[in-house]
Amino acid sequence: MQDKVEGTKQAAGVEGAAILTSRHTVPAQIKAHRIDSVPASDLKSLLHSAFGFSSFRPNQEAVCRAAIEGRDVLLVMPTGSGKSLCYQLPGIARGGTTLVISPLIALMEDQVAKLKERGFIVDRIHSGRPRAELRRTCQDYLNGKLQFLFIAPERLRVAGFPDMLAKRPLSLIAVDEAHCISQWGHDFRPDYRMLGQHLPRLRPAPAVALTATATPIVQDDIAEQLGLVRPARLVHGFRRANIAIEVVEIAPSQRPELASQLLQAAEHRPAIVYTPTRKQAEALALELGAFFPAAAYHAGLDAHLRHRVQAKFQEGRIEVMVATIAFGMGIDKADIRTVIHTALPGSLEAYYQELGRAGRDGRPSRAILMHSYADRYTHDFFFERDYPDVSVLEGIFAHLETEHQGKAALQRQVRVDEEVFDRALEKLWAHGGAVVDFAENVSRGTGRWRETYIAQGEQKRAQIERMIRYAESQQCRMASLVRHFGDLEDSEKPCGVCDFCAPRHCAAQRFRTATEAERAALLQVVAALRRAGSKSTGKLHMEVCPDGEMTRNAFEQVLGAMARAGLVQLTDEVFEKNGKQIPYRTARLTPAGYAVNEKTSVNFVMKETEPPPEKRKRKKSIASEGPKRAPKAATAAMPAGNAGGSEAGMDSRLEAALRAWRLVEARRRGLPAFRIFNDRTLRALAANHPATTQELLAITGMGLSSVKRYGRDIFRVLRENGG
Repeated sequence: MQDKVEGTKQAAGVEGAAILTSRHTVPAQIKAHRIDSVPASDLKSLLHSAFGFSSFRPNQEAVCRAAIEGRDVLLVMPTGSGKSLCYQLPGIARGGTTLVISPLIALMEDQVAKLKERGFIVDRIHSGRPRAELRRTCQDYLNGKLQFLFIAPERLRVAGFPDMLAKRPLSLIAVDEAHCISQWGHDFRPDYRMLGQHLPRLRPAPAVALTATATPIVQDDIAEQLGLVRPARLVHGFRRANIAIEVVEIAPSQRPELASQLLQAAEHRPAIVYTPTRKQAEALALELGAFFPAAAYHAGLDAHLRHRVQAKFQEGRIEVMVATIAFGMGIDKADIRTVIHTALPGSLEAYYQELGRAGRDGRPSRAILMHSYADRYTHDFFFERDYPDVSVLEGIFAHLETEHQGKAALQRQVRVDEEVFDRALEKLWAHGGAVVDFAENVSRGTGRWRETYIAQGEQKRAQIERMIRYAESQQCRMASLVRHFGDLEDSEKPCGVCDFCAPRHCAAQRFRTATEAERAALLQVVAALRRAGSKSTGKLHMEVCPDGEMTRNAFEQVLGAMARAGLVQLTDEVFEKNGKQIPYRTARLTPAGYAVNEKTSVNFVMKETEPPPEKRKRKKSIASEGPKRAPKAATAAMPAGNAGGSEAGMDSRLEAALRAWRLVEARRRGLPAFRIFNDRTLRALAANHPATTQELLAITGMGLSSVKRYGRDIFRVLRENGG
């Protein structure tokens, strides 16, 4: 390797080469593709000359040192912590060409632009560029003119492209967003599967896998799928001390108004508001635009408009971006003060990645998560859409042969709806049950696909459940996230700024004074836990409220208030039954809780999730005197997260009551429970609590015969449980 960065001599005549010669001198000790050690002073010298930084951020130096020394590295660090430098600096130090695999064009373009600004010779290959430019980029790569080449993973499907890459030895391979290769992750992308197949041909260059969101099980899978050899595994920096997280239980129909109220304050802008659909993004952007510059951002915008909106947001001409979750991946805007989610994300990994857009300048920022029971129904809807029943996949697999057949012909044989067929075939391919070539000719793959497909579906369900438990939990929000990602160097101490740690400083969540009944329940809880030491909250509810004096949800709110006051410790736990993990929550007194008696003055405030019981009853009676609610025929068949009739304050008690009634009815009739109605219908009933026969008929899965047979009992269960 030359004393200067590789590419300076070979790129004679290439624009920018002269700049490289004078600016990016590699210290003499960093010359070999594999060396035993690198003095800290030399790394810092290169850091300053190449990037203008006088010092490393936390944990960057250890990663760079491992990669320069030729070790494979698995790096898990949060968004905004400087992961990119952890492959860029080693790439420069090792010389030659660094191959960077990145899944998002916006992210790729952003990184390329920044490296070019610093005088490096960089190019990219993705579907958004003209063919002539791509040919020129390939030729530059083969001629050794590039220090960094960025590619999208789907390029590895192009015939001859992997062969072209293998013609030139690489110095380093960086796989960005590496969690996309894992079927256990929150953002599995089948195109990433090909990396494991093609990376061996690009070795012996060391590989650096980077991600902001990988739990321990996903980390193991990344290392296995990429074939990392004894990788240096570094998991650091998940605590974001400057972000105050608030979780607010609120009906979907009321969320736009709350978002608008929050963002009226100038100190809460710039902001990103995440919505689940493009339609909602457009509508909310229009509503917010009446008060301050706002715009929608989603995949449905043409590339030119999307780029223009990005640029305006970066420059401050747009203060609020209302976006679907794809936004933000390629945007490096440090001064975002607020991130709002108007619906429950599908996983803690996705949520953490999205809230991490806030406060990257280190200043105080907020992350507001809005949710209600209706979000569970929405996730059920999308899960059933995205994960067809295994019998559908088995039907397709049974028609596959060793010889190729066209996809359309296969569909005609299977006789499955086109959308369902496409999703099922994609899953079958992703799990190795089908082989599909570029022309969509299909043949039989391995018969071992069932186990991994079923396991992936169960993992997806588990991710949703963990997200729901997080939203409903009564503990420090940031400490919970740190624990989830397995950051072993973190103290797990409370953050001091979230809605649990600092309830009186919330921007979105409101609190009220506890009622006499709630204070009485507090004393009964203290007495019960003094006797038992620790108890599940379900059993505790039955002991404190044996005659149903307080609903389970209201009782959980009391426990939450006690936890915020430091009187009890609530712990989420699981037990295994029939091979499945069942979550539950336990409560135990803290020393302060043991000291409580009738004369103790306690800072005991309740969330304004729903009115106190006496106000709720009065409101209900007044409402009953007015006109009847409009039928939900237009909304009930949709996911409840989009239904205007969904209400906050819904709890698992209602779902549990319906489930218990269904079990009794199934036993009486000698039928499987799902023959009464399935879980999706059950949750739709709990989310929409129909009050009339017309509303009941509008629920998916409730036909006329079902209403005639079960309607009276369903109304009784809903009425008795607050529905």
